[in-house]
Amino acid sequence: MTQPTQPRITVWHEYRHEHENPLVASVYPQGMHVAMADGLKAHGFTNVATATLDEPEHGLTDEVLANTDVLLWWGHKAHGDVSDAVTEKVVQRVWDGMGLIVLHSGHFSKPFKKLMGTSCDLKWREASDKERLWVVDPSHPIAQGVGEFIEIEQEEMYGEHFDIPAPEELIFVSWFTGGEVFRSGCTFRRGSGKIFYFRPGHETYPTYFHDGVRQVIANAARWVAPTANAPRAFGNRQPLEPLPERQ
Repeated sequence: MTQPTQPRITVWHEYRHEHENPLVASVYPQGMHVAMADGLKAHGFTNVATATLDEPEHGLTDEVLANTDVLLWWGHKAHGDVSDAVTEKVVQRVWDGMGLIVLHSGHFSKPFKKLMGTSCDLKWREASDKERLWVVDPSHPIAQGVGEFIEIEQEEMYGEHFDIPAPEELIFVSWFTGGEVFRSGCTFRRGSGKIFYFRPGHETYPTYFHDGVRQVIANAARWVAPTANAPRAFGNRQPLEPLPERQ
């Protein structure tokens, strides 16, 4: 898969809380997916689309996935409503090279759990904690332009232990006013695809309007976007050079 000048980005969101919780609707009147898409556009991305759970095939038809270089995923209360068929298609596209950014409670989504192979469970608390995300890998492209840390005045707490495989790269570690810490910015590779998990984004707080959070997501979209890799080849192959005859 080759990377176009501008990666084709699809922001997927279950879009249930906004219809059921007036507080969430007041924070994100157009939906969290629109706030995320607007943040990406503000950082220069021109090919950004959205998809939501209650669309046919959850908005992730074969055509949409085939034309998606980077998929953002936010889910929470309706993980079980995502069909196994769509989950399999998303996972396969990652193996084939599509980049995946999993946000906040998407840690429990079917695609992320299948790609990680673990429970992806953690500790949590809704108590308006302050979150300070420390940059622990300042050289990483996803951390560029962020500074030493990002501070979010109100967020849901996630705490260790986070039951994921050891990240290939750890970019952010969060500290909360309740005392907990959390691996909040982690990268993985599966097949030809790159994955970034980013912790912030509880639905009752305006996190996706935060400049630092938007900067990280934009950086991550560039990093996970597919590049021109060597092809992955499997199965029985003919030799490139003549082999000696068997005795």
